Amino acid sequence: MVLPVYRTPAAWPVISRYTTCMSANQNVLVIGFDPHAFPEYDAAPIVAAIAAEQRRFEAQGIPAELCLVQPDASAEPQIVARLTAKEWACVVIGGGIRKHDPAVELFERVIQRVRQHAPGAAIAFNTTPMDCVEAALRWLR
Repeated sequence: MVLPVYRTPAAWPVISRYTTCMSANQNVLVIGFDPHAFPEYDAAPIVAAIAAEQRRFEAQGIPAELCLVQPDASAEPQIVARLTAKEWACVVIGGGIRKHDPAVELFERVIQRVRQHAPGAAIAFNTTPMDCVEAALRWLR
């Protein structure tokens, strides 16, 4: 019987997360659904939470931009355009895209597009619109 050979820590590849953490680039892109895209929900509290989170990014000195998309065919091209606009240190993918069962296919495509168009960016997930900063900081610091 041949036992598997395990690599020692010295042989482990460099993980892009650590490269990202030490980089001077702190640009964060937050991708999510436009709160106004769902008329069955009151968009006002979500819009207020997003605005408060933007202020928190600013207070941390982290340049963050929003990419709020409609749940339709226009989402993917809009996301690709934003991903290719600059170099991102971290891309936060919102719970609306990630947790909304009908959006699972879009979620998969978003992950693929981030890997394709922002290969050096960490991918982070928020749990609510009010913890995007924490999600990004897990990878930026």
